[in-house]
Amino acid sequence: MSVIGAGKSGLAAAELLMKAGARPFVTEFGSMNPDAKATLASAGIPFEDGGHSARMYDADFCIVSPGIPQTAPVLIELEKRGIPVYSEIEAASWFCRSRIIAITGTDGKTTTATLIHRICQADASSRGYRTFSVGNIGVPFASKVLEAAPGDLVVLELSSYQLERCVTFRPDVAVLTNITPDHMDRYRGDINAYAAAKYRIHARQGAADTLIYNYDDPMLKAHFDVSEPWPFNVVRFSLRDCGTLSGCSCVTVRDGSVAVLSGSASEPVIAVDEFIKASFRGDHNLYNALASVAAAKAVGISDEAIRKGLVEFGGVEHRQEFAGSACGLEWINDSKATNINAMRQALQAVPQGMVLIAGGRDKGNDYGSVAALVREKVACIVAIGESRQKIADAFEGIVPVETADTLKEAVDKASKVASPGSTVLFSPGCSSFDMFRDFEDRGEQFKQLVRELAS
Repeated sequence: MSVIGAGKSGLAAAELLMKAGARPFVTEFGSMNPDAKATLASAGIPFEDGGHSARMYDADFCIVSPGIPQTAPVLIELEKRGIPVYSEIEAASWFCRSRIIAITGTDGKTTTATLIHRICQADASSRGYRTFSVGNIGVPFASKVLEAAPGDLVVLELSSYQLERCVTFRPDVAVLTNITPDHMDRYRGDINAYAAAKYRIHARQGAADTLIYNYDDPMLKAHFDVSEPWPFNVVRFSLRDCGTLSGCSCVTVRDGSVAVLSGSASEPVIAVDEFIKASFRGDHNLYNALASVAAAKAVGISDEAIRKGLVEFGGVEHRQEFAGSACGLEWINDSKATNINAMRQALQAVPQGMVLIAGGRDKGNDYGSVAALVREKVACIVAIGESRQKIADAFEGIVPVETADTLKEAVDKASKVASPGSTVLFSPGCSSFDMFRDFEDRGEQFKQLVRELAS
């Protein structure tokens, strides 16, 4: 079998399949880094880089890295030859003996996955099982799957890219946070194609499994509100209206507490005031909490552990993270906001009069969708990255816009134009790959620049 792409997931898949008795061959179109070569060499796995040779087609099946689009010529050729192509997630699932809670969606999946993992850890410490946080959160599923025993729990964050090549993958619990336009460059502007990739999370679920979804999200509501019953258990979460339950339960906020509704019964779990704090605020984080409670209840986690996990949770790094005070201003690092909806959530959570630093590699963004909110909340925008001119054009006449060639220049400009006592929000709304290694690198550089200002 062949593995296409020598990133973290590709290397983990190759090592896993080697241990399982397969004979993997890793092929990388670009230059493979020395550490990857050393890893493969020590495992006795043959590889190539600098292009794909004919050897890659001498395979019973292929594993493809998520960053390679389905329109790539190499994938088209594999399909012509009738060679099956799977994702690393699919391959790892073949070996998984433990329970799986899988989370996907446009926004909130990292926060929700992290929160579910913290709740599971609180429960596991008293009940003697282990939990694993893997997937899009940064640790390949394939690198941990053999460690997970039947009684353990895998909390698996999934992107649409990772789900595209899943065929038999079947999580015990699947969570869908929301669906809004994202990665429209990859899906050619078709949100239904993007949504179809997300829906693969429940494609193989059956009667023993549970699907949890955001009932307030229009696309998810339309997808799941059908006359024919789904073959799995359904749980909704909502801040507005749980609808007619018709046999499914709902997690919502009632009388100031997160509560589980089932039929006419209402079971309070925790008061909202106990876990909402400065680093974990806004309706989007309430949604994350509701989804996490629903997932935890679905696998039988105690209310005590749920409360402990929620109370102790301090948010996720690079997601509306307080980066410090400098020049009489508060600085918020929201580098993980790689789409417009995530930017919208940050704008809603931060007080009026802010300076917004935004921009990066555009993914087909419609900036007009946040124009009214920007007019209401933002005093000035500093635009960076490849999209800076598009942002300047989009908000012309709405708020003042300045452009900057570097993040340092943007931070310097923001410190000068912001009113004393106000907030500078770094919420790019775009991917990071034009100027940075990834969103973590972008966020770390922003925080370092704020520290330098403060000193």
